[in-house]
Amino acid sequence: MPQKSFRDALNDALHLEMARDPTVIVLGEDVSGGAGGTSGEREASGGIFGVTKGLLPKFGENRVIDTPISESAIIGAAGGAALAGLRPVAELMFADFVGVSMDQIFNQMAKFRYMFGGRMRCPAVVRLAMGAGMNMGAQHSQTIYPFLTAVPGLKVVVPSNARDAKGLLIQAIRDDDPVMFFEHKALYPRKGEVPDGAYTIPFGEANLLREGSDVTVVAIGRMVVFAEKAVDAVAADGIRCDLIDPRTTSPLDEETILESLEGSGRLVVVDESNPRCSVAADIAALAASKGFHSLKAPVVQVTAPHSPVPFARELERAYVPSPARIEAAIRAVMK
Repeated sequence: MPQKSFRDALNDALHLEMARDPTVIVLGEDVSGGAGGTSGEREASGGIFGVTKGLLPKFGENRVIDTPISESAIIGAAGGAALAGLRPVAELMFADFVGVSMDQIFNQMAKFRYMFGGRMRCPAVVRLAMGAGMNMGAQHSQTIYPFLTAVPGLKVVVPSNARDAKGLLIQAIRDDDPVMFFEHKALYPRKGEVPDGAYTIPFGEANLLREGSDVTVVAIGRMVVFAEKAVDAVAADGIRCDLIDPRTTSPLDEETILESLEGSGRLVVVDESNPRCSVAADIAALAASKGFHSLKAPVVQVTAPHSPVPFARELERAYVPSPARIEAAIRAVMK
């Protein structure tokens, strides 16, 4: 199976779906690249993260659309295009800018199916680059999937690896509901085995990456990479963990989490977002309300602090949950 980066897996998904379905379009800031040299041709750089590279020469300007610097216009256009029969994939350069377009997402896209009595659909995907660890400052480094997970009518996807990124993006493009697709910036260069050709990964089905009966560890997005290191470290001392990657936070695979908790009795949730009203808090509440009879110890949440993301490299490194913090939480819950 070929090795591909997270970035290239997403690019592959876009190429495959745009070739398969002529109603799929891509829009956003610099998605087709700026003007080239003296020939005036586009360079097709694919935006600042290179995810849409190569789409313009293959599919043309009518399907790969550079937009003004206006997030409200990008998302508003995507919502309207979806109602009109297209399948838009809109890119927000940074997830932090979603606030500018919240009315279009929260009050329009999320509610179209309900407002029109199920007679309309809104098959739009919004791609959002998120996360700390790249030294980009407080306004470009936030992990905000909890905001949109809380909105009924939206599906929220948070892949942790290249294989899942491709399959989940193809699933998102084919879905008839609006999908918020979060991509951690630090994962873009990370490589993994990715099958050739098109495949889908259903929403609401978690991935069990490690198996063990001592502790259930649920980690989201980039935190899965860190949790793998922690789980492998404690395994050397005989502590065996289930490691669960939910892959989607809405819908959330509650059944897999609760089934694992029933066997282990201990739960550690790892979430890069801030602790208040986070997905970690939501999963902890799930354990308390539906799995309380299984708990042998209090649920431990490993999250960022309740503060903005610092710019200083050393402070940002301390801000993000680390493998060492996750390992310490696993050892603590065992006691």
